[in-house]
Amino acid sequence: MNSRVNGATSRTVVLTAGGTGGHLFPAIALGAALLERGYRVRLYTDYRGADYAKRTPGIEAHIVPAASPFRGGAIGKIAFLFIMARSALAVSRLLRRHNPAAVVGFGGYAAFPATFMAARQRRPIVLHEQNGYLGLANRKIAKAASAIALSFPAVEAMPQTGARTVETGNPVRPEINALHGRPYRPPDPGGPFHLFVMGGSQGATVFSHVLPGAMAALDPAERARLRVTQQCRPEDIEPVRIVYRDAGIAADLASFFENIPEHLSAAHLMICRAGASTCAEALVAGVPAIYVPYPAAADDHQTFNARHIERAGAGWMMPQPAFTPAAIAEKFSRFLKNPQPLIAAAQAAAGIGRPDAADRLADLVAGVAEGRPAA
Repeated sequence: MNSRVNGATSRTVVLTAGGTGGHLFPAIALGAALLERGYRVRLYTDYRGADYAKRTPGIEAHIVPAASPFRGGAIGKIAFLFIMARSALAVSRLLRRHNPAAVVGFGGYAAFPATFMAARQRRPIVLHEQNGYLGLANRKIAKAASAIALSFPAVEAMPQTGARTVETGNPVRPEINALHGRPYRPPDPGGPFHLFVMGGSQGATVFSHVLPGAMAALDPAERARLRVTQQCRPEDIEPVRIVYRDAGIAADLASFFENIPEHLSAAHLMICRAGASTCAEALVAGVPAIYVPYPAAADDHQTFNARHIERAGAGWMMPQPAFTPAAIAEKFSRFLKNPQPLIAAAQAAAGIGRPDAADRLADLVAGVAEGRPAA
């Protein structure tokens, strides 16, 4: 690898993120973009995040202790403080050894010790917020940041800070980026209607309970048009399959789908939660979606994500109490009769999707790492 690319002189950038995909996917995407520019990239994360790093050669992962402050009652809080103190000490040593030109925090409990100690050591900090509501780890360090990258035009709970804010978008996987710009093909009159339902472990249960009954309530001619691809928890697959089968609805059910880009490309409509990565992928792919925010999400951040998308005309938010079989059946019946709202939402989604998010974020980080003045 050339040691000098776009002004980089083998500088080190530290990325730090919690171990969930929502935090790690954008971190790894940024890491790949920085590697292409000649930076050394190190990732500070928990043991879960270290597995993600293995997928991108060149990113060196360092495991730091992490814990949630909201588990285990009083004993859990004492354990949390002890673990975070150990983590801060370990991270302090790593930062002095690696001497990064910038530290980039993506949120999550595992990210806080690195950004906190970077602030103590007066190192340049960039924060990336994936959601429409600034997460706790990022809120705690925002005032020490040089720059804050946003995934939405406006983010709630942003403290007063001198940091530069830039809407970079939320980086997604390259195979999802490849879908950007493809034409949305609405369902033909009387032709198949492809519905993609993606829920994950926290979302699939409500979809399994509501959607089969909603689809079964449609007219026989409408049911015959449906082609449902739905993620379900393993224990829900057979009951859901029976309802769809008895209603004469073609359905492909699984607890996990490998070929997400293929399903997004085929979908006329997606129903999903409103996690940051899911939202970013649907927007980049230009897929209209019904977003059902997970009501127990921290700070209700999924509602803020879905609200931004709905305001942009790129989808529809349905709070979980309103996500009923009758409401969904009525909405579907309208879409089947008139696909124009789907076409408009698809165009709006593609318009606000950010396929260049990783490069935009890399530009911001490089500017901070190299001490360039804000543009």
